[in-house]
Amino acid sequence: MAKIHPLLFLRQVRQEVGKVVWPTRRETFMSSLMVVVFTVVAASFFFVVDLIIGSAMKYILGLGG
Repeated sequence: MAKIHPLLFLRQVRQEVGKVVWPTRRETFMSSLMVVVFTVVAASFFFVVDLIIGSAMKYILGLGG
């Protein structure tokens, strides 16, 4: 196995990082906003489904009033 010189490795890493296309501030904000919105939508959906299933189970088992 060939040894890689640490300075050569760091130089190559720096070159590769230079090729990365970083998102703009607006792209980062919009992506974060989408994550928050979809998280709220998913949480709301599962909350409603949980209420429906819970009510159905209470009715089926005769625990409801």
